[in-house]
Amino acid sequence: MSQSAHSEGRTTLADYRAALTAPGSRGPVVASILARLPIAMIGISALLYVQRETGSFAAAGLVSASSLAGVSVGAVVQGRLIDRFGPSRPLLIVAAVFALSMASLAIAIEAHLPTFALIPLAAATGLSEPMVGSASRALWTKILPEGPARNAALSYEAISMEVFFILGPGIAGLLITAPWAGTGMVVGSITMVTGAVLFALNPTVRAWGPAPKAKTPLLGALASPGMRTLALAALGFGMVIGFVEVAVPAAATESGHPSLSGLLLSAWSLSSVAFGVAYSLHPWPRRLGLRLPILLGGFGAFVALLALPSSLWALALLMLLAGAMITPQSTTHSAAIEVVAPRGTAAEAFGWVLTAVTLGLAAGQSVSGYLVEHSGTAAAFLAAGVAGVALAGVVWLLRGTVRAASPAVADTALVGAAG
Repeated sequence: MSQSAHSEGRTTLADYRAALTAPGSRGPVVASILARLPIAMIGISALLYVQRETGSFAAAGLVSASSLAGVSVGAVVQGRLIDRFGPSRPLLIVAAVFALSMASLAIAIEAHLPTFALIPLAAATGLSEPMVGSASRALWTKILPEGPARNAALSYEAISMEVFFILGPGIAGLLITAPWAGTGMVVGSITMVTGAVLFALNPTVRAWGPAPKAKTPLLGALASPGMRTLALAALGFGMVIGFVEVAVPAAATESGHPSLSGLLLSAWSLSSVAFGVAYSLHPWPRRLGLRLPILLGGFGAFVALLALPSSLWALALLMLLAGAMITPQSTTHSAAIEVVAPRGTAAEAFGWVLTAVTLGLAAGQSVSGYLVEHSGTAAAFLAAGVAGVALAGVVWLLRGTVRAASPAVADTALVGAAG
């Protein structure tokens, strides 16, 4: 497919229907829903669980950031293994390790171990979190030929993630009120492991066999300059969200309604999905190189406005406005991978985007936790806005790199060992 067609990224509702009803797609789609639904739920549940047990948002932010740092490494490693060996074996192995790590973390939190003891356990859970999202996204390139249906499938991946981000925090906010504060974290983990195993064992997924033996350099997909620019945009995107994911629960707690934190975080995902579907039909700007910085800069500016409200109702309304910028960025990141990633690195390229987002989340959450405790929630929202706009400026300067990977880069990333 031409770069202009990818850059436009326009889809129709008929394209979505064609993608989701393609032969062999139903089983992986259902399994991936189970595996990805708890992503936001687990993170928020763990953060609230640690805060409930320690009484400190700073400690909770550090534990959550450690988990995200583990995800940032695991996403790339698993992505490269999935590209090399197919999804089934890697996902089954990490699902088992993830289950053991989450059980250990829950026991440690319940035993009130100090924060420094929770950090490595949280990092292990992130490192072993099954990357079904990477495999699911890459699987569409095996099921569907290039064209509108595949574009719609990739948009579905981004939009469905926002649906999960709507449901996840809301469920986490409800389950934190259960008799045991760790209920949400455990329920989410069981759901994720179940979905990952079902996905890995699905016949369509198992038919994705090992790739021809190839020698991949250390940078892998990041050998493409456009891929590095995309990762920077994803870093800013995650950083802004990370600030908000700590500041919003803190604002709810200060107002005396801590159980509303999950619902408040769901508010901006509501507008995200609604606006994101419309945006995928008529994306703007058409050029990905322009779209990345403009969307990130707008996101940062809208999040800075969250420092203004004096009530949770006003905060929720402004979060609806800021949330309109989330899914357009996710779908743009997904579309950009198709353009800038070297051939044969689909899962790893998505892993690098996920790594950038999670590193941003980790940085945003850790700094936000400090600001909330020392300067208040308004300072955290303002810092999120400044970070988003600043990184958008850097992406703007690098916008010319967002183009198809050159043959030289593709060949460098995928030199066969037999060559």
